[in-house]
Amino acid sequence: MSKGEMVECSVCNSKLVSKAYTSLTSKQRALKILLVTGDCILVGLQPILVYMSKVNGKFDFSPVSVNFLTEITKVLFAIIMLLFQARNQKAGEKPFMTTSTFIQAAKNNVLLAVPALLYAINNYLKFIMQLYFNPATVKMLSNVKVFVIAILLKIIMKRRFSVIQWEALTLLLIGITVNQLKSIPEGSTALGLPVATGAYLYTLIFVTVPALASVFNEYALKSQFETSIYLQNLFLYGYGAIFNFLAISGTAMVKGPESFDIFKGHSKATMFLVCNNAAQGILSSFFFKYADTILKKYSSTLATIFTGIASAALFGHALTINFVLGISIVFISMHQYFSGQVKEEKSHSKTEMTEYQDLRTKEASVVNATSSAMDEVSRRAGHEHEEKQPLLPV
Repeated sequence: MSKGEMVECSVCNSKLVSKAYTSLTSKQRALKILLVTGDCILVGLQPILVYMSKVNGKFDFSPVSVNFLTEITKVLFAIIMLLFQARNQKAGEKPFMTTSTFIQAAKNNVLLAVPALLYAINNYLKFIMQLYFNPATVKMLSNVKVFVIAILLKIIMKRRFSVIQWEALTLLLIGITVNQLKSIPEGSTALGLPVATGAYLYTLIFVTVPALASVFNEYALKSQFETSIYLQNLFLYGYGAIFNFLAISGTAMVKGPESFDIFKGHSKATMFLVCNNAAQGILSSFFFKYADTILKKYSSTLATIFTGIASAALFGHALTINFVLGISIVFISMHQYFSGQVKEEKSHSKTEMTEYQDLRTKEASVVNATSSAMDEVSRRAGHEHEEKQPLLPV
Protein backbone atom coordinates (compact mmCIF):
# COMPACT_ATOMS: atom_id res chain seq x y z
CA MET A 1 0.00 0.00 0.00
CA SER A 2 1.36 3.40 -0.93
CA LYS A 3 1.87 6.18 1.59
CA GLY A 4 -0.83 8.15 -0.12
CA GLU A 5 -3.38 5.55 1.01
CA MET A 6 -2.27 5.74 4.65
CA VAL A 7 -4.27 8.01 6.93
CA GLU A 8 -4.49 8.92 10.60
CA CYS A 9 -6.95 6.87 12.62
CA SER A 10 -9.22 8.65 15.09
CA VAL A 11 -9.58 5.41 17.10
CA CYS A 12 -5.97 4.48 17.84
CA ASN A 13 -4.31 7.80 16.84
CA SER A 14 -1.93 6.08 14.43
CA LYS A 15 -1.02 7.82 11.19
CA LEU A 16 0.15 4.73 9.30
CA VAL A 17 -3.04 2.71 8.86
CA SER A 18 -5.17 1.75 5.89
CA LYS A 19 -8.16 3.95 5.02
CA ALA A 20 -10.39 0.89 5.38
CA TYR A 21 -9.45 0.56 9.07
CA THR A 22 -10.86 4.00 9.86
CA SER A 23 -14.32 2.96 8.64
CA LEU A 24 -14.91 0.19 11.20
CA THR A 25 -18.51 -0.17 12.34
CA SER A 26 -19.68 0.00 15.94
CA LYS A 27 -20.45 -3.74 15.71
CA GLN A 28 -16.83 -4.48 14.94
CA ARG A 29 -15.66 -2.27 17.81
CA ALA A 30 -17.99 -4.19 20.15
CA LEU A 31 -15.88 -7.22 19.28
CA LYS A 32 -13.24 -5.80 21.62
CA ILE A 33 -15.23 -6.93 24.66
CA LEU A 34 -15.22 -10.53 23.48
CA LEU A 35 -11.53 -10.27 22.59
CA VAL A 36 -10.59 -9.04 26.05
CA THR A 37 -12.65 -11.77 27.75
CA GLY A 38 -11.15 -14.55 25.66
CA ASP A 39 -7.65 -13.13 26.01
CA CYS A 40 -7.89 -13.04 29.80
CA ILE A 41 -8.73 -16.74 29.91
CA LEU A 42 -6.17 -17.93 27.36
CA VAL A 43 -3.27 -15.75 28.51
CA GLY A 44 -4.02 -16.62 32.12
CA LEU A 45 -3.91 -20.35 31.38
CA GLN A 46 -0.71 -20.24 29.30
CA PRO A 47 1.92 -19.94 32.08
CA ILE A 48 0.01 -22.45 34.23
CA LEU A 49 0.05 -25.04 31.43
CA VAL A 50 3.76 -24.40 30.87
CA TYR A 51 4.37 -24.93 34.59
CA MET A 52 2.37 -28.17 34.52
CA SER A 53 4.44 -29.37 31.57
CA LYS A 54 7.66 -29.32 33.62
CA VAL A 55 8.99 -32.55 35.14
CA ASN A 56 11.29 -32.05 38.12
CA GLY A 57 11.70 -28.43 37.16
CA LYS A 58 12.70 -29.23 33.57
CA PHE A 59 11.06 -29.86 30.18
CA ASP A 60 11.26 -33.41 28.79
CA PHE A 61 10.24 -32.07 25.37
CA SER A 62 11.80 -29.53 23.09
CA PRO A 63 10.11 -26.12 23.48
CA VAL A 64 10.71 -25.52 19.78
CA SER A 65 8.56 -28.58 18.96
CA VAL A 66 5.64 -27.05 20.90
CA ASN A 67 6.03 -23.83 18.94
CA PHE A 68 6.15 -25.76 15.65
CA LEU A 69 3.01 -27.75 16.49
CA THR A 70 1.31 -24.52 17.53
CA GLU A 71 2.11 -22.86 14.19
CA ILE A 72 0.91 -25.92 12.26
CA THR A 73 -2.36 -25.87 14.24
CA LYS A 74 -2.85 -22.19 13.40
CA VAL A 75 -2.07 -22.79 9.72
CA LEU A 76 -4.72 -25.54 9.56
CA PHE A 77 -7.24 -23.23 11.26
CA ALA A 78 -6.50 -20.43 8.76
CA ILE A 79 -6.94 -22.82 5.80
CA ILE A 80 -10.26 -24.11 7.15
CA MET A 81 -11.56 -20.57 7.70
CA LEU A 82 -10.42 -19.49 4.23
CA LEU A 83 -12.28 -22.41 2.63
CA PHE A 84 -15.36 -21.58 4.70
CA GLN A 85 -15.09 -17.91 3.73
CA ALA A 86 -14.69 -18.77 0.03
CA ARG A 87 -17.67 -21.10 0.15
CA ASN A 88 -19.89 -18.36 1.61
CA GLN A 89 -18.66 -15.65 -0.73
CA LYS A 90 -21.49 -13.62 -2.24
CA ALA A 91 -22.11 -13.49 -5.98
CA GLY A 92 -20.33 -10.60 -7.67
CA GLU A 93 -17.58 -10.31 -5.04
CA LYS A 94 -13.99 -10.50 -6.22
CA PRO A 95 -12.62 -14.01 -5.54
CA PHE A 96 -9.64 -13.99 -3.18
CA MET A 97 -8.58 -17.63 -3.58
CA THR A 98 -7.34 -17.37 -7.17
CA THR A 99 -3.64 -17.86 -7.87
CA SER A 100 -3.05 -14.27 -8.98
CA THR A 101 -4.86 -12.83 -5.96
CA PHE A 102 -2.98 -15.13 -3.59
CA ILE A 103 0.42 -14.23 -5.06
CA GLN A 104 -0.37 -10.51 -4.96
CA ALA A 105 -1.57 -10.77 -1.35
CA ALA A 106 1.61 -12.67 -0.43
CA LYS A 107 3.73 -9.87 -1.91
CA ASN A 108 1.72 -7.17 -0.13
CA ASN A 109 1.97 -8.99 3.22
CA VAL A 110 5.62 -10.04 3.06
CA LEU A 111 6.29 -7.81 6.08
CA LEU A 112 4.53 -10.44 8.23
CA ALA A 113 7.74 -12.48 8.04
CA VAL A 114 9.33 -10.03 10.50
CA PRO A 115 6.89 -10.56 13.40
CA ALA A 116 6.81 -14.30 12.58
CA LEU A 117 10.55 -14.54 13.20
CA LEU A 118 10.33 -12.45 16.36
CA TYR A 119 7.43 -14.55 17.67
CA ALA A 120 9.42 -17.74 17.05
CA ILE A 121 12.20 -16.35 19.26
CA ASN A 122 9.76 -15.08 21.88
CA ASN A 123 7.88 -18.39 22.16
CA TYR A 124 11.13 -20.11 23.08
CA LEU A 125 11.92 -17.41 25.64
CA LYS A 126 8.59 -18.08 27.37
CA PHE A 127 9.81 -21.54 28.35
CA ILE A 128 13.17 -20.22 29.52
CA MET A 129 11.48 -17.62 31.75
CA GLN A 130 9.38 -20.34 33.40
CA LEU A 131 12.57 -21.92 34.74
CA TYR A 132 13.38 -18.86 36.87
CA PHE A 133 10.01 -17.27 37.77
CA ASN A 134 6.65 -18.58 38.96
CA PRO A 135 3.64 -18.18 36.58
CA ALA A 136 2.22 -15.00 38.17
CA THR A 137 5.61 -13.25 38.02
CA VAL A 138 6.15 -14.26 34.39
CA LYS A 139 2.78 -12.73 33.52
CA MET A 140 3.65 -9.49 35.32
CA LEU A 141 7.08 -9.33 33.67
CA SER A 142 5.50 -9.77 30.24
CA ASN A 143 3.39 -6.68 30.92
CA VAL A 144 6.52 -4.54 31.20
CA LYS A 145 6.65 -4.56 27.41
CA VAL A 146 3.59 -2.30 27.24
CA PHE A 147 5.89 0.66 27.94
CA VAL A 148 8.34 -0.48 25.25
CA ILE A 149 5.42 -1.01 22.87
CA ALA A 150 4.21 2.56 23.43
CA ILE A 151 7.62 3.92 22.47
CA LEU A 152 7.79 1.69 19.38
CA LEU A 153 4.25 2.66 18.35
CA LYS A 154 5.22 6.32 18.55
CA ILE A 155 8.34 5.71 16.44
CA ILE A 156 7.03 3.20 13.88
CA MET A 157 3.31 4.02 13.57
CA LYS A 158 3.50 7.71 14.60
CA ARG A 159 0.92 7.12 17.34
CA ARG A 160 0.06 10.03 19.60
CA PHE A 161 -0.20 9.62 23.38
CA SER A 162 -1.46 12.26 25.78
CA VAL A 163 0.44 13.23 28.93
CA ILE A 164 -2.18 11.40 31.03
CA GLN A 165 -1.66 8.22 29.01
CA TRP A 166 2.13 8.39 29.44
CA GLU A 167 1.57 8.81 33.16
CA ALA A 168 -0.78 5.79 33.13
CA LEU A 169 1.85 3.67 31.39
CA THR A 170 4.42 4.79 33.95
CA LEU A 171 2.05 3.72 36.71
CA LEU A 172 1.73 0.36 34.99
CA LEU A 173 5.50 -0.03 35.02
CA ILE A 174 5.61 0.88 38.72
CA GLY A 175 2.86 -1.60 39.54
CA ILE A 176 4.72 -4.39 37.76
CA THR A 177 7.98 -3.47 39.50
CA VAL A 178 6.29 -3.60 42.92
CA ASN A 179 5.12 -7.14 42.22
CA GLN A 180 8.51 -8.14 40.81
CA LEU A 181 10.46 -7.36 43.99
CA LYS A 182 12.12 -10.40 45.59
CA SER A 183 10.71 -12.71 42.89
CA ILE A 184 13.99 -14.33 41.82
CA PRO A 185 14.76 -17.59 43.60
CA GLU A 186 18.00 -17.52 45.55
CA GLY A 187 20.85 -19.93 44.90
CA SER A 188 19.89 -20.66 41.26
CA THR A 189 22.07 -20.17 38.23
CA ALA A 190 21.48 -19.46 34.56
CA LEU A 191 24.02 -20.02 31.79
CA GLY A 192 26.79 -20.04 34.37
CA LEU A 193 25.89 -16.50 35.51
CA PRO A 194 24.50 -15.41 38.88
CA VAL A 195 20.74 -15.79 38.76
CA ALA A 196 20.11 -12.03 39.01
CA THR A 197 22.26 -11.34 35.94
CA GLY A 198 20.91 -14.27 33.90
CA ALA A 199 17.28 -13.71 34.83
CA TYR A 200 17.34 -10.01 34.11
CA LEU A 201 19.17 -10.61 30.84
CA TYR A 202 16.38 -12.95 29.77
CA THR A 203 13.85 -10.39 31.00
CA LEU A 204 15.37 -7.67 28.82
CA ILE A 205 15.16 -9.88 25.72
CA PHE A 206 11.76 -11.22 26.81
CA VAL A 207 10.39 -7.66 26.88
CA THR A 208 12.01 -6.21 23.74
CA VAL A 209 11.49 -9.03 21.21
CA PRO A 210 7.69 -9.48 21.61
CA ALA A 211 7.23 -5.70 21.74
CA LEU A 212 8.85 -5.39 18.32
CA ALA A 213 6.82 -8.37 17.07
CA SER A 214 3.51 -6.88 18.25
CA VAL A 215 4.11 -3.45 16.72
CA PHE A 216 5.30 -4.84 13.37
CA ASN A 217 2.36 -7.26 13.37
CA GLU A 218 -0.17 -4.47 13.96
CA TYR A 219 1.44 -2.32 11.29
CA ALA A 220 1.51 -5.17 8.75
CA LEU A 221 -2.12 -6.20 9.38
CA LYS A 222 -3.57 -2.69 9.33
CA SER A 223 -1.55 -1.46 6.36
CA GLN A 224 -3.19 -4.24 4.28
CA PHE A 225 -6.59 -4.05 5.96
CA GLU A 226 -8.50 -5.01 2.81
CA THR A 227 -6.84 -8.45 2.82
CA SER A 228 -8.78 -11.21 4.60
CA ILE A 229 -7.46 -11.70 8.14
CA TYR A 230 -7.45 -15.46 7.60
CA LEU A 231 -5.27 -15.04 4.52
CA GLN A 232 -2.93 -12.78 6.48
CA ASN A 233 -2.86 -15.33 9.29
CA LEU A 234 -1.99 -18.05 6.78
CA PHE A 235 1.08 -16.04 5.72
CA LEU A 236 2.03 -15.17 9.31
CA TYR A 237 1.68 -18.70 10.65
CA GLY A 238 3.26 -20.18 7.54
CA TYR A 239 6.36 -18.07 8.11
CA GLY A 240 6.29 -19.05 11.78
CA ALA A 241 6.12 -22.76 10.95
CA ILE A 242 9.09 -22.40 8.58
CA PHE A 243 11.23 -20.60 11.18
CA ASN A 244 10.40 -23.17 13.89
CA PHE A 245 11.10 -26.06 11.49
CA LEU A 246 14.51 -24.54 10.75
CA ALA A 247 15.11 -24.33 14.51
CA ILE A 248 14.16 -28.03 14.92
CA SER A 249 16.45 -28.96 12.03
CA GLY A 250 19.32 -27.01 13.59
CA THR A 251 18.72 -28.74 16.95
CA ALA A 252 18.75 -32.14 15.22
CA MET A 253 22.10 -31.35 13.59
CA VAL A 254 23.60 -30.46 16.96
CA LYS A 255 21.99 -33.06 19.28
CA GLY A 256 21.39 -35.85 16.79
CA PRO A 257 18.49 -37.22 14.70
CA GLU A 258 16.52 -38.36 17.78
CA SER A 259 15.78 -34.72 18.64
CA PHE A 260 13.94 -34.42 15.32
CA ASP A 261 11.04 -36.34 16.88
CA ILE A 262 8.65 -33.44 17.53
CA PHE A 263 6.37 -35.59 19.73
CA LYS A 264 9.13 -36.78 22.05
CA GLY A 265 8.46 -36.05 25.74
CA HIS A 266 4.98 -34.61 25.18
CA SER A 267 2.05 -35.22 27.50
CA LYS A 268 -1.60 -34.23 27.78
CA ALA A 269 -0.52 -30.98 29.40
CA THR A 270 1.68 -30.07 26.43
CA MET A 271 -1.13 -30.88 23.99
CA PHE A 272 -3.41 -28.53 25.92
CA LEU A 273 -0.57 -26.02 25.81
CA VAL A 274 -0.37 -26.30 22.01
CA CYS A 275 -4.12 -25.71 21.66
CA ASN A 276 -4.02 -22.80 24.09
CA ASN A 277 -1.07 -21.15 22.34
CA ALA A 278 -2.76 -21.58 18.96
CA ALA A 279 -6.02 -20.03 20.19
CA GLN A 280 -4.09 -17.22 21.84
CA GLY A 281 -2.19 -16.45 18.62
CA ILE A 282 -5.37 -16.42 16.54
CA LEU A 283 -7.07 -14.11 19.03
CA SER A 284 -4.05 -11.80 19.02
CA SER A 285 -4.32 -11.28 15.26
CA PHE A 286 -7.87 -9.98 15.74
CA PHE A 287 -6.59 -7.64 18.46
CA PHE A 288 -3.88 -6.21 16.22
CA LYS A 289 -6.13 -5.77 13.19
CA TYR A 290 -9.40 -4.57 14.73
CA ALA A 291 -8.16 -3.03 18.01
CA ASP A 292 -4.60 -2.11 18.96
CA THR A 293 -1.52 -3.44 20.74
CA ILE A 294 -1.95 -1.36 23.90
CA LEU A 295 -5.43 -2.80 24.50
CA LYS A 296 -3.96 -6.27 23.96
CA LYS A 297 -1.32 -5.68 26.62
CA TYR A 298 -3.78 -4.25 29.13
CA SER A 299 -6.03 -7.22 28.44
CA SER A 300 -3.14 -9.54 29.22
CA THR A 301 -2.65 -7.63 32.46
CA LEU A 302 -6.15 -8.58 33.55
CA ALA A 303 -5.12 -12.21 33.14
CA THR A 304 -2.52 -11.66 35.87
CA ILE A 305 -5.21 -11.85 38.55
CA PHE A 306 -6.47 -15.16 37.18
CA THR A 307 -2.92 -16.52 36.86
CA GLY A 308 -1.94 -15.47 40.38
CA ILE A 309 -5.01 -16.93 42.04
CA ALA A 310 -4.90 -20.13 39.98
CA SER A 311 -1.16 -20.70 40.62
CA ALA A 312 -1.77 -20.13 44.34
CA ALA A 313 -4.63 -22.65 44.38
CA LEU A 314 -2.93 -25.29 42.21
CA PHE A 315 0.74 -24.99 43.11
CA GLY A 316 0.75 -23.31 46.52
CA HIS A 317 2.41 -20.08 45.34
CA ALA A 318 1.72 -17.39 47.94
CA LEU A 319 -0.11 -14.20 46.96
CA THR A 320 2.24 -11.67 48.54
CA ILE A 321 1.48 -8.11 49.56
CA ASN A 322 3.65 -7.04 46.61
CA PHE A 323 1.28 -8.86 44.26
CA VAL A 324 -1.80 -7.19 45.79
CA LEU A 325 -0.24 -3.69 45.72
CA GLY A 326 1.07 -4.22 42.19
CA ILE A 327 -2.33 -5.28 40.88
CA SER A 328 -3.98 -2.28 42.55
CA ILE A 329 -1.59 0.14 40.85
CA VAL A 330 -2.12 -1.63 37.52
CA PHE A 331 -5.90 -1.17 37.78
CA ILE A 332 -5.46 2.54 38.52
CA SER A 333 -3.21 2.76 35.46
CA MET A 334 -5.81 1.06 33.25
CA HIS A 335 -8.56 3.42 34.38
CA GLN A 336 -6.36 6.46 33.82
CA TYR A 337 -5.15 5.36 30.39
CA PHE A 338 -8.53 4.52 28.88
CA SER A 339 -10.23 7.52 30.49
CA GLY A 340 -7.64 9.66 28.73
CA GLN A 341 -8.27 7.80 25.49
CA VAL A 342 -12.03 8.46 25.68
CA LYS A 343 -11.40 12.16 26.27
CA GLU A 344 -8.95 12.20 23.36
CA GLU A 345 -11.50 10.53 21.05
CA LYS A 346 -14.24 12.98 22.09
CA SER A 347 -11.90 15.92 21.55
CA HIS A 348 -10.87 14.52 18.17
CA SER A 349 -14.50 13.99 17.16
CA LYS A 350 -15.39 17.53 18.24
CA THR A 351 -12.46 18.90 16.24
CA GLU A 352 -13.54 16.91 13.18
CA MET A 353 -17.11 18.21 13.55
CA THR A 354 -15.87 21.79 13.89
CA GLU A 355 -13.65 21.41 10.84
CA TYR A 356 -16.59 19.92 8.91
CA GLN A 357 -18.87 22.80 9.92
CA ASP A 358 -16.18 25.34 8.98
CA LEU A 359 -15.80 23.63 5.62
CA ARG A 360 -19.56 23.74 5.02
CA THR A 361 -19.61 27.42 6.02
CA LYS A 362 -16.78 28.21 3.60
CA GLU A 363 -18.53 26.27 0.83
CA ALA A 364 -21.74 28.21 1.49
CA SER A 365 -19.80 31.48 1.47
CA VAL A 366 -18.18 30.59 -1.85
CA VAL A 367 -21.57 29.65 -3.32
CA ASN A 368 -23.14 32.92 -2.10
CA ALA A 369 -20.20 34.96 -3.38
CA THR A 370 -20.38 33.21 -6.73
CA SER A 371 -24.13 33.77 -6.93
CA SER A 372 -23.73 37.44 -6.05
CA ALA A 373 -20.99 37.83 -8.63
CA MET A 374 -23.16 36.21 -11.28
CA ASP A 375 -26.07 38.48 -10.39
CA GLU A 376 -23.80 41.51 -10.60
CA VAL A 377 -22.48 40.42 -14.00
CA SER A 378 -26.01 39.84 -15.26
CA ARG A 379 -27.15 43.23 -13.95
CA ARG A 380 -24.27 45.08 -15.62
CA ALA A 381 -24.75 43.17 -18.85
CA GLY A 382 -28.43 44.14 -18.86
CA HIS A 383 -27.59 47.77 -18.12
CA GLU A 384 -25.03 47.93 -20.94
CA HIS A 385 -27.50 46.31 -23.29
CA GLU A 386 -30.09 49.01 -22.50
CA GLU A 387 -27.54 51.77 -23.11
CA LYS A 388 -26.63 50.31 -26.52
CA GLN A 389 -30.25 50.17 -27.73
CA PRO A 390 -30.84 52.87 -30.52
CA LEU A 391 -33.52 55.50 -29.98
CA LEU A 392 -36.49 54.92 -32.29
CA PRO A 393 -37.93 57.99 -34.21
CA VAL A 394 -41.33 59.14 -33.11
